[in-house]
Amino acid sequence: MPGLPDAGFLDERGLNRQHVFNLAALPADLLAPLAPTAHERQLILFGHAGRRLWECVQAEGLTSAHPIDEYSLRTVEHWLRRNLPETQARFVFPNTPGHQRIGLQRLGQLAGWHHPAPFMLGVDAKWGSWFAYRAAILTDTNLPASAIEDLGHPCPACTDKPCISACPGKALEGGRFDMAACHQHRLADQSPCALGCLARQACPVGAKHRYEDSQIQHSAAGSLAWIRAHART
Repeated sequence: MPGLPDAGFLDERGLNRQHVFNLAALPADLLAPLAPTAHERQLILFGHAGRRLWECVQAEGLTSAHPIDEYSLRTVEHWLRRNLPETQARFVFPNTPGHQRIGLQRLGQLAGWHHPAPFMLGVDAKWGSWFAYRAAILTDTNLPASAIEDLGHPCPACTDKPCISACPGKALEGGRFDMAACHQHRLADQSPCALGCLARQACPVGAKHRYEDSQIQHSAAGSLAWIRAHART
């Protein structure tokens, strides 16, 4: 089945995962917060896997608070202008203030990209956990819907579970993720998890696609700031 037009442009710029959904085929409760209009027929999900996206962001020297979001938005807008100039498109992710959050993990599961991991991130048999969702648009297009590209769930076959033993906060023990324990340990003085999840980094799946340290630290700093802000409320 053909992919997006000019998908190579997106691949080269780091948005190397793309999936087209027909809105009519998506669960109603997933769509409801997005409030699609009568002319919007499809949702296109853009993600990245591996290191290429961060290389592109770094090369552009972006210094905003959210450089990956800024870069992803601009790249998708550029792709639309190049290939679908008459298309009406509305970004539903990244979110704007006051808008409801989109169910990215559910969309990823429907696309075949996302399987749950003990450390609360999606995991994929090829990329491990070194991928993320970067943009989603509602459009009036009639593109071919994407086929599911499920590479399989690697966790059930993993007997050693190094992610569980690598977590110093013991947030993964007992078969359920203990978010409170995770946050408490990340907020501790000189926590080794403050700027990078040790459990995630211990996972052997997709290890060759592991992010650069600078990207791991950038993402972890954002989540740590969120934890600190909510710990005070």
